[in-house]
Amino acid sequence: MKCSLKAPAKINLSLDVLAKREDGFHEVEMIMTEVDLADRIDLTIRNDQQIVIQTLAGYIPADSRNLAYQAARLIKDRFRIAAGVTIYIQKNIPVAAGLAGGSSDAAAVLRGLNQMWDLGLSKAQLAALGSEIGSDVAFCVYGGTAKATGRGEKIERLPAPPPCWVVLAKPPIGVSTGEVYGRVQMSSNAAAPKSETIKQAILAGDYNQICHHLHNDLEPVTMSLHHEVLQIKERMLESGADASLMSGSGPTVFGLIRNEGQVHRVYNALRGFCDQVYAVRTIS
Repeated sequence: MKCSLKAPAKINLSLDVLAKREDGFHEVEMIMTEVDLADRIDLTIRNDQQIVIQTLAGYIPADSRNLAYQAARLIKDRFRIAAGVTIYIQKNIPVAAGLAGGSSDAAAVLRGLNQMWDLGLSKAQLAALGSEIGSDVAFCVYGGTAKATGRGEKIERLPAPPPCWVVLAKPPIGVSTGEVYGRVQMSSNAAAPKSETIKQAILAGDYNQICHHLHNDLEPVTMSLHHEVLQIKERMLESGADASLMSGSGPTVFGLIRNEGQVHRVYNALRGFCDQVYAVRTIS
C-alpha cells in the first residue's frame, strides 16, 4: 500500500513572543499561512516493523533525528501497529529556514499513516500527537491559515488571506532557534500582541492592512546576529515588494506582492544576492 502527500511550507504573518514558560518554551501568538512550496512525502507500508527514511537530500538526517521518522514512531508505538513504513522525502523546502519544512513533513506522515492504517483519528487528535514532536506540527496538520497560541500548538482556524505572490529568499547561513528565542526581549509584547491586528485584517480581506502590520518579534534578534537578513529585507522592499518580513526564527525572508508584474523584478533582485530564492503563491 502506498500514499503520496504534499507537505507545504508556512510563513509567519506575525509572531509575538509573550513570556517564558516554566517548561522552557515561550508563550507565543502567531498568524501563519501556507504557501505553495512543498515537499513530497511518499509512504509505503512494510511487512517488517522498520521505519525507513529515504531521500536524495544528503543534508537531512535519515534516522530518528528526522521529524518524519519521529511522527511514524509516535503513531506506530501509540497505537501498537505491527507494520513498518518506508518514508521517501522529496525535499523542496529549504531546511533550517523558518518555513516549518520538517514539521510539515511530520504532519504529512501523521495524516498519511492515519489514513493507511485506518486509525480514524480527527485532525484535532493528529494535531495533539504532532505537538509532542514539535511546536509547528499542529499547525501543519491543519494547514491553511491559522492563529497559533500556547507554544504554537493551540490552533484557531482562519480564512485564507487575499491571494498574492510570495517571494522567499534564504541566505546561506544557519540560525539557532534556541539562541534567537533566548535573546528576544518580551517586556512590551504581552500587553498588546500584534497578531490580533493581522487576524482582523485577514477576516476583513484587507491586503493593505496585512502588509502594513506584518510583525515578528524574532526578526530584530536574528538581524543583529546575521546582517544578511536585513540586507535581504531591504532589497526586497527596494525592488518592489509590498511588504517584507522574516519568517519564524529565520533566516528566510519573504516579500508579499500583489502585482504579478513586480514578481520577476523582486525575484531577480534577490537571485543576485542568494541562491535559494522562490516565487510562489499563498494557498487559498
